[in-house]
Amino acid sequence: MEPTLLALGLAVLAWLLVVGDLVRRHRPAWHWYFIGYPATVRRVLVTWRKVAALNDLAVSRRPPRGLLGDLVVKGDPLRPVTPRMSFPRATRMGLTVTVRLHAGQTPATYLKAADALVHAWKVHAVRVTSPERGLVLLTATAMDPLERPGLATAPAAELLSALIGVLESGGAWVMNLRLVPHWLIAGATRSGKSTLLARLITQLASQPIALVGIDCKGGMELGLFADRLSALATCRREAVAVLAALVVDMQDRMNACRDAGVRSVWELPDKLRPVPVVVIVDEIAELYLSDGTRESRAEAEQCSTLLLRLAQLGAALGIHLVVAGQRVGSDLGPGVTALRAQLAGRICHRVNDPGTAEMTLGDLNKDAVAVAQSITAQERGVAVCTGPDGGWSRARSHLTPTDEAVSMARKYSATTPELPAVDRALAVLEGDDK
Repeated sequence: MEPTLLALGLAVLAWLLVVGDLVRRHRPAWHWYFIGYPATVRRVLVTWRKVAALNDLAVSRRPPRGLLGDLVVKGDPLRPVTPRMSFPRATRMGLTVTVRLHAGQTPATYLKAADALVHAWKVHAVRVTSPERGLVLLTATAMDPLERPGLATAPAAELLSALIGVLESGGAWVMNLRLVPHWLIAGATRSGKSTLLARLITQLASQPIALVGIDCKGGMELGLFADRLSALATCRREAVAVLAALVVDMQDRMNACRDAGVRSVWELPDKLRPVPVVVIVDEIAELYLSDGTRESRAEAEQCSTLLLRLAQLGAALGIHLVVAGQRVGSDLGPGVTALRAQLAGRICHRVNDPGTAEMTLGDLNKDAVAVAQSITAQERGVAVCTGPDGGWSRARSHLTPTDEAVSMARKYSATTPELPAVDRALAVLEGDDK
């Protein structure tokens, strides 16, 4: 009888292990809430006092020495006072803990202890933020959601909104151009920048918007999606013509808003509202670099001025910029720094030089710069991105194969809006060349 019960118990245990593994792989959120979260909470509560003592998070309120007349009396050392911690609160793929700082403490101490917390709690990562003075928020991520970006849930479809991938928190990474109208994307070769642009075009292709591509590398990247682009500039001369035409179109939109007594095209009636335009620039350095000739310098200055005008005025007029480049630095000229100030959305993949990471994220958050510089060559598609709330997060874009993106562009080619001003500018330029 006993061998039978033992065999039955082993069979049930094996079955539970198999089911648990299937749930962990296919329903990670369920596995976390029912198994991972209770176990992690126990580790957090059991190890907190020891981790705090070993990492200088706990303090003694009185020194162990005192004066008795003229004598120095040494008593038993006082036990360190552990900071007060809230009960761990579950999130979709992790947990959060709020800690009240002792007088004189700063969040920097907790930043240094982040690795120790990861080891003690057996989680993937611990992020330290300070939501208000005197408090520290510890956000633990149970597993790396960036390994499987396809797990993100797609939000409801919205005009000028694109599901790019997954955030480190496990939530959906959405680029919403209505909330953040202009974006700067930096990334070295094979870092995932081109894949992100392909994903963006794939998401926007089905929407009633005009996509304008500027790819001064002869159209090698954006030319693949020419069927869905309302215009494509493949050299700087064409880029000047396209940008100038868009500035003219932007002025027409201003006049329409003024005549209607509104301050934005989004306040216009549907029949009067012009089609939204998304300008995608691949390799910004090609627009700013000059070979020293007068013509080259003039074209670079024109591109700089036109892009800056679109960035400053385009948001309320339905014209949006997505500017990408391998290298973004002040050495390209003051125009790049001025343009960057207008591009509130930032995405930084792995970069080849610290200056590009600093240029992309430095004016927003120094911690984000350090995290971006730690991205390895094996983490293709991983980036540090900003959110509409002004914060930042690690994220990973969906891997969109080139043939899938090209197929999507062809599928919606018949819905490509026309931009008459841009078409005329390119036609005039082509006529001049002949």
